[in-house]
Amino acid sequence: MEFKQIGVIGAGTMGNGIAQVFAQAGFSVVMADVSDAAVARGLASIGSSLARLVKKGVQTEAGASEVLARIHGRTGLAALGDCQLAIEAATENATIKEQIFRELAGIVGPDTILASNTSSISLTTIAAWVPQPQRVIGMHFMNPVPLMQLVEIIRALQTDDATHAAIHALSLQLGKTPVTVKDGPGFVSNRVLMPMINEAAFVLYENLATAEDIDTVMKLGMNHPIGPLALADLIGLDTCLSIMDILHREFRDSKYRACPLLVQLVAAGHLGRKSGKGFYAY
Repeated sequence: MEFKQIGVIGAGTMGNGIAQVFAQAGFSVVMADVSDAAVARGLASIGSSLARLVKKGVQTEAGASEVLARIHGRTGLAALGDCQLAIEAATENATIKEQIFRELAGIVGPDTILASNTSSISLTTIAAWVPQPQRVIGMHFMNPVPLMQLVEIIRALQTDDATHAAIHALSLQLGKTPVTVKDGPGFVSNRVLMPMINEAAFVLYENLATAEDIDTVMKLGMNHPIGPLALADLIGLDTCLSIMDILHREFRDSKYRACPLLVQLVAAGHLGRKSGKGFYAY
């Protein structure tokens, strides 16, 4: 399958990062969100990201301008009608995602591949929301998208071989390393990562060590580039809690019970870097 125009639904941290990566690879990108303000923020974030690459000497100013020119910000989904691939990168909420996929299916062609950047919601469930469910697949990028190498490709029960082959090849074309996994709660990345973050939150909750010391143990003792609590702040504590709740609900196993401290911080609006406070203050 030949991809010429890529649609990205969501101009937030993940969405604008995905749009940037595709534009850097030479694709025309339509980045859509629910408001002009959200689209403007997404385009500004891409501009800042490209400016950092120019400052580091990784990208030229002319090259950065060309990348930005390939990204077309739009409000609503109507502009995605000519896309050969649409990637949903909206908030991690099943109700919102269902609304998007049902609307999107009525806009794009029957052969358009519909991908989701979901970090935990079942791709098999998502595929059941649209006609031609065999074209639905997971493309789970890592944050920050322009820098992280992995794309976790999740096959829904309905995903056909042609869709998988096309997305696998496309991921390589982006310069990423694709790893294919079956559909299951949390897939591989978050099924392993989130319980570790949750356990770090429990260690802090039980006053065994400070947040700084917990992260130092994991960085210096286990050679992690960033500690689990700082990583949770980067991901967003609301996202971490949502994934833990999905793991708990799907597996019905108490080992996935979210730490009360994580629940409290989210209830207080302390969501990490995006709110200015989480396990750390920013």
